[in-house]
Amino acid sequence: MNSRISLLKELRDKSPLVHCITNIVVANFQANGLLALGASPIMAAAIEEAGEVSAISSSTLLNIGTLDGVSIASMIAAGKMANEKGNPLVLDPVGAGATAFRKQTVSTLLAELDVSLIRGNAGEIAAIANFPWDAKGVDAGDGTADIVEAAKGVAVRHKCLVAVTGKTDIVTDGAFVAQITGGHPLMSQITGMGCLLSAVCAAFLSVGKNHPLEAVAYSLAFYKQAGERAAELASGPGDFAVHFLNALHLLKDSDVNQASIFIQKEAFQQ
Repeated sequence: MNSRISLLKELRDKSPLVHCITNIVVANFQANGLLALGASPIMAAAIEEAGEVSAISSSTLLNIGTLDGVSIASMIAAGKMANEKGNPLVLDPVGAGATAFRKQTVSTLLAELDVSLIRGNAGEIAAIANFPWDAKGVDAGDGTADIVEAAKGVAVRHKCLVAVTGKTDIVTDGAFVAQITGGHPLMSQITGMGCLLSAVCAAFLSVGKNHPLEAVAYSLAFYKQAGERAAELASGPGDFAVHFLNALHLLKDSDVNQASIFIQKEAFQQ
């Protein structure tokens, strides 16, 4: 990266309010993770207040993990208010390729809203890009498609950032591609790790509006570093989750390996 960024200190100084319309499986872990990081979560999904809550929040996260018609309406209301206020809007398209309902919901949200970031696994981003991929429910699954090209295509089409997380994370705006290394295999053994990451990205974007690609790349590097630190202390998935929350709380900017972030400009292949 061209210059050292101090987003972590700014985030902890400002404690941005992150509005999460999320799924019932991960809400508690997501809220505790944001608190540990230094942000302030609000989990408000009711259609009667979704827009109002988004209006007072620093950023908004839409997670489609446990969908129903009411939650979709709430997401649209919250997303439109985030757009009106000029605040970051993050979409986590959980299991986007698993069912027609999920895929249609993602299409609707992307048509109705100006999303700042789509954060998903390879299978989810491939589904949005209409690339062939053998998704496994809400898990990434397997495929041979060029996921970097898929991500760049989605970024160009929807005029947003796209982050694909896995062993090596990537984030792109369609022209620049950042690759982020690190992390630990235990991170894939905890339900909600990806969902929490989307919320963490929303928090960092709220203080990194002027350099969004760098802000997302930094958040991915920070998250992987937290996973590495937690794994040093954990004996398995159970206590890893506890140590991970502690790592989110204890990590300092100087602990984040900025050398793990490599940004390059690439031509997008139509």
